[in-house]
Amino acid sequence: MKKKDELPDCPVATTVSLIASKWKLLIIRNLLERPWRFNELHKDLEGISQKVLTDNLRALEADGIIIRTVFAEVPPRVEYSLSELGETLRPIIRTMEVWGTEYKNSLDQT
Repeated sequence: MKKKDELPDCPVATTVSLIASKWKLLIIRNLLERPWRFNELHKDLEGISQKVLTDNLRALEADGIIIRTVFAEVPPRVEYSLSELGETLRPIIRTMEVWGTEYKNSLDQT
């Protein structure tokens, strides 16, 4: 997790630095539904490479936004889910969803 002095002074810039990449937002969107396994995320996020998915999952985990759970099974099973901190992003993602829907609907009226 980043230290306070490593983050921008502006709260909006802080949020952007933590979640504002195409893939991070889509990973968070999926994890709002339920826990996902790596291969499920890889298949669902069309166009993402395994390396980019791995890098983004590691960054989100390092920032405390997601939790990586390894199950002691053969073969090993790993699931990703939102942490308590990650759950606090729910209203932000919901607001983005509403705004995107309204924007798309406004295009139909022009």
